[in-house]
Amino acid sequence: MPSNGPTLILVHEPERACFDRLVADGYQTERATEISSYLAQSTDLAPEFGQLAAACETRGLTLMAVELDDAATVLANADPAKTLVWTLTDGIAYFRGGASPALARLNGLKTIGADDSLFALCQDKFRSGAVLGALGLPVPPAGLARNGKWLVEPSASSAGWFVKPNRLGAKIGIWPDSRCRDLGHALELSRRVFDHYRDDVVVQPYVAGRNVRASFLGLKPDTGVEALGIAFVESGGDFQTMADSMALYGDSGQAARDAGTYAEPELEQVAASQPAADRAIRAIAQELIAGLGLKDVFSVDFRVEADDTVHLIEFEVCPGLPCFDFRDYCRRQWSMSLADAMAETATSRLRA
Repeated sequence: MPSNGPTLILVHEPERACFDRLVADGYQTERATEISSYLAQSTDLAPEFGQLAAACETRGLTLMAVELDDAATVLANADPAKTLVWTLTDGIAYFRGGASPALARLNGLKTIGADDSLFALCQDKFRSGAVLGALGLPVPPAGLARNGKWLVEPSASSAGWFVKPNRLGAKIGIWPDSRCRDLGHALELSRRVFDHYRDDVVVQPYVAGRNVRASFLGLKPDTGVEALGIAFVESGGDFQTMADSMALYGDSGQAARDAGTYAEPELEQVAASQPAADRAIRAIAQELIAGLGLKDVFSVDFRVEADDTVHLIEFEVCPGLPCFDFRDYCRRQWSMSLADAMAETATSRLRA
């Protein structure tokens, strides 16, 4: 049970719990491993719960790291006047973290991050893209296919198309041939994704440029887009695949590190070479804050062309906090470790 003093409850869904549930639902072991790798941030942050607890303690907080399956009971017994809930993993389909902010709201508890409606929206790329497009933001238009059949036909594209699962993140279901030159291959990829993961695919016109990650953590409630960290992410290829992602994080990433095949992408600040693109991204982030209600902690992915054209790809309300890019952001923007930055953010919200 939570302590009598101010308490930060960190709700997380472990990879293993997700893996076991998927296998019980009939997924092959290899597919369950791939899908559950999305939850690597739980695996990677767990060894630092002690460090995070110490950072909280120095600020007068008690940390409770709660596995998602135990969250309903813990949150029902928490004191709304003294409790803050930080959900580490989202999910409405393969992952279930989106239940946590809803449970917090049900029990009248303060939360870090966007409201629970956005936890659902960002996990459905097709619906999310429709909302972003309606807001006038520069998101590539999307077609939708299920197991070899069009539900929504994609726009024409002289540069080809990019195909990705609709409800899976962390590059799951993205292969070297996910950029394709004909729609017949896009439909074949939709069959592969459905066979592996039981998911639809989003088919968007391929957009040129370099990959950019914009990270945000508001240490104070009034922190604005001036604190956004915007960096090119250079992984040695045009786009990252599932194999690249699984070599970086979680249980599979640890195996890659043990084997000496771990290769962390390089980060380069966008403002250093393309200040106009940096300004455009901050303006888009402000529109996401005003139009969607992003707040406290989030990340946004972009493609940026050499002429400063910016393409908005997707946003996350539960960015991978222990990932290399977010740790770099905390050091660069806040001159803090991840644990101290999280504890400082929680403290400011409980005092608000």
